[in-house]
Amino acid sequence: MKKKGFFSRLSLLALSAALVSGMTLGCVADQESSYDMDYYSQLADKGVTINVYNWGEYISNGDDDSLDVNAEFEKLTGIRVNYTQFDTNESLYAKLKSGGTTYDVIFPSDYMVSRMIDEDMLEPLDFENIPNFRHISEKFKNPSYDPQNLYSVPYTWGTVGLIYNYDMLGFDPDSWDVMWDPNFAKQILQFSNSKDAFAIALMRLGYSINTEDQMELDQAAQLLKEQKPLVQAYVMDQIFDKMQGNEAAIAPYYAGDAINMMAVNESLRFVIPKEGTNLFFDAVCIPKIKEDTEESRLKKLASEMYINFLNEPEIAAANIEYIQYSTPNDAALALLDEETRNNPVIYPSDDKLENTEVYVNLSEDTNRYLDQLWTEIMSAEAGYNYWSMPLFLLGALALSVIITLMKRNRRRRREQFSYADSHRNF
Repeated sequence: MKKKGFFSRLSLLALSAALVSGMTLGCVADQESSYDMDYYSQLADKGVTINVYNWGEYISNGDDDSLDVNAEFEKLTGIRVNYTQFDTNESLYAKLKSGGTTYDVIFPSDYMVSRMIDEDMLEPLDFENIPNFRHISEKFKNPSYDPQNLYSVPYTWGTVGLIYNYDMLGFDPDSWDVMWDPNFAKQILQFSNSKDAFAIALMRLGYSINTEDQMELDQAAQLLKEQKPLVQAYVMDQIFDKMQGNEAAIAPYYAGDAINMMAVNESLRFVIPKEGTNLFFDAVCIPKIKEDTEESRLKKLASEMYINFLNEPEIAAANIEYIQYSTPNDAALALLDEETRNNPVIYPSDDKLENTEVYVNLSEDTNRYLDQLWTEIMSAEAGYNYWSMPLFLLGALALSVIITLMKRNRRRRREQFSYADSHRNF
C-alpha cells in the first residue's frame, strides 16, 4: 500500500476532470499550470499506440486512490499506452539489443543512458515537443551521462541504502558490514543485479564503485562469494513481500521503495551506510528509430508528448507522491506536502550526499569481466555447513580486521563523479 499524501481522492478526481476538459488548474505555491489542448489533441484521431517500458512499481497507477497516469494520458490525448515493466537495466539493454521487441519510451538509469548513447541506441529528443522541460531543475540539466541533454529527461533521483527490520536486528546498523554478519545468516537479501551488488562490496572495501582495476574487482567478487551462504535470496521487486512480511531482516535497496515498505511495516528503518553509497538518476528516453516513416514520426511525437505529460507539475507531483522517489521537477516539488519535502530518506542532507558516487559507463572489457565474475558468484556452491560455523566465524573476523585496516590505510579512489562534482554538473 502506497502512502497517501498531498493529493487526496477528491483532488485527484478534480485533476482528472480538468485534464479531460483542458481546464486551467488552480495556483498552488505560485505554480499555475494549464494544459494546451491544441498540443495534446493533435494525435487524437490518428490511432497511435506507444509501447512504454518502465521499472516495476515505478508509476502512479490508480492503486490506493492514486492518480492513474497512463489512463489520464490516454483520456487527454487519445493515444493508447501499452505499458510493460522490467527489473534491471541489463534486462532492458538485452531486450533492446536483441531487436525482438520495439519500445517507444524507456526509463534507463544514468550509466545505461550513457552506454546507450555510446552505442547509438537512443533517438535525439525534440525539446520543442517537450515544453515542460523548463520545470526541470537547472542542477539536473546537462548531466554527466548525457552532457548536452540531447537524449534524456530526468525522471527521478535517489540513493541506495540499507532497509532493515529493527525488531529482528535489535540495533541500528550504520555500515555495509552488517550484510556479512553470520549472526543474520539466511535473513539477508542481496541485489540480483551485478551492478548494485558489486557496488556494495566495493564500497565496503573502500574502493570506487566505478573502478576498472581487476584486482579490486576480484576482491569484491571474493566478498560476494563469501557472503553467498548468508544470503536468503537475490532479489529486486521480490524485496517488497519479504521485508514487509518479516521474512528477512536486512537488504540493500532504493530509498523511494524503502519509504513504501516502511509505510506497511513499522519495524522497518532505512540508513545510508557510513562507507558511502550510489547516487542514481533514472531518465526517460526514446530508443533509436530504425526507419523514418510516417508511423515512426507519429510515434516519436506521441512519445515526446508522453514525456511532456509526465512533467506537467501536477502530474509529476501526484506521480512522485505515489512512487516516493525524489523529483528533479522544481514545479512538482513545490506542490508536495511538507512532510515529503522534509523526509531525509527521500531528500537526504548535503552531508549524506557528499559521500556518494554516480555510476559511469565502464569499458566493454570491464563490463565483460564483471559479467564473468557475476556468473562465477551465482554458480558458486551456496550450501551452508553448520559444522563449519566456528571456522566461518573465524574467517569472518579475520576478513573484518583486514577490511578495517584497508579502510584506514587506503585513501578512497574517488572518480570525478563524487557528489560535490555531481552537484555542479549532474
